[in-house]
This record gives sequence, structure tokens and C-alpha cells, in this order.
Amino acid sequence: MDAQMKKGLLDVCVLSILKKEDTYGYKLTQEVMQLLDTSESSLYPVLRRLESQGLLETYSVEHSGRLRKYYRITAEGITRLGEYISELKEFRKIIDFIIGGG
Repeated sequence: MDAQMKKGLLDVCVLSILKKEDTYGYKLTQEVMQLLDTSESSLYPVLRRLESQGLLETYSVEHSGRLRKYYRITAEGITRLGEYISELKEFRKIIDFIIGGG
């Protein structure tokens, strides 16, 4: 898959997962890796970027004596996810046309 397309899909996957529930980085990475062929190391920069854009926020929870960093989607993130979904629906029409042979 094209790297730019994968980058955009990573954003959508992360926001979509976080809309369902807050989660910590490793679990989030495992869920995304089931959907896209990507590495754990490529996801953390995406998380930092989404956080800097205000689309998600973090908080810490103690787990087994250590702090675990959790990610939560923001209201702005939910809005952006809706925009992504609208864009994907348009893209889907094009894909359906191409795959269906016109």
C-alpha cells in the first residue's frame, strides 16, 4: 500500500479505535497492526502528531506498579474522524467504480 495512503488510514484507525474506548499505546498498536501492515515504531509518531493537533489527549494510570500512558479521543478528534469517514465514503464510490469495471 502507498505510504501516504497508509499514513492517512493510520490516523483514521487510531481515532476510530479510541472513539470506542480509551486505551494504552501497546494495545492500540496491536489493534492497528491487525488492520494495517505497519510497525509499532511507526505508530508512536502518529500518536504524538495527533496529540499535538488536539485530536487526542493522554493520561496515566498505574498498572502493576508502573504508570501506563492511555490515549483518549477529544471532541475535535471525533469531529475530524467524522470528516475522515465522509472522505472515505467518497473514496469508496471511486474504488467500487474501479473494481466494478466502470
